[in-house]
Amino acid sequence: MYETTYHRPSSVDEAASLFAKGSDSKYLAGGHTLIPVMKQRLAAPSDVIDLARIKDLVGIEASSDTLTIKAATTYFDIMQSAEVKKSIPAIARLTSNLGDPAVRYRGTIGGSIANNDPAADYPAVLLALDATVKTNKRSISANDFFKGLFTTALEDGEIITAVSFPVPDKAGYAKMRHPASRFALTGIFVARTKAGDVRVAATGASQTGVMRVPAIEAALKANWSPGALDSIKISASGLLSDIHGSADYRANLIKVMAQRAVAEAG
Repeated sequence: MYETTYHRPSSVDEAASLFAKGSDSKYLAGGHTLIPVMKQRLAAPSDVIDLARIKDLVGIEASSDTLTIKAATTYFDIMQSAEVKKSIPAIARLTSNLGDPAVRYRGTIGGSIANNDPAADYPAVLLALDATVKTNKRSISANDFFKGLFTTALEDGEIITAVSFPVPDKAGYAKMRHPASRFALTGIFVARTKAGDVRVAATGASQTGVMRVPAIEAALKANWSPGALDSIKISASGLLSDIHGSADYRANLIKVMAQRAVAEAG
């Protein structure tokens, strides 16, 4: 690793100020991406600004219509939260299957979506639930937040402070897990709003990152059941093809995982 200056701010404003003063600053959340790339000398930030101990960035709040998870809340706290289990139990179930215990104790929802790994689980959650990403500067719809592989709408120095999810009528998630990394070869989050609209998002499948699946959305809006997808065929165009699975394989996984997600949602 190269020499860097480590900071532990106590407020969002202090963190933003420290970031602006550095010549090549990076925010640190759980550290599961930044620390490994620093060890490999693929990144050499002048300043590392740890957000994990800022009290205003930790916590979960719920109302009858909205679940808000603050950005530095760990996976472990999310999966254990009574508010999450009551409001959107699919998020708690999904989180309990993220990585391994070491990942779940340190990983944060803000860090995951800011990194926007194309095989990460949370981007699919946000997109399917039509969530809102709140920062120290503005609010961003999930539709506008994810811009491509490892790319988001965040401006330089902008800090995610929380994510707000509308509470759905039903929601479920299923993924084919890579046996080593536990990332999604393909993961599907399905959600039906209280008004009856359906949103479906896929992670780990597309060449451009998390995506909506309109064909499955239309079928489930007409008939919310796994059987409604029996005749659906997903095109392999634009899907990933690598040593772990071909584009055709992932196209089939989108359908199969969507059926499992609907069955989980009930």
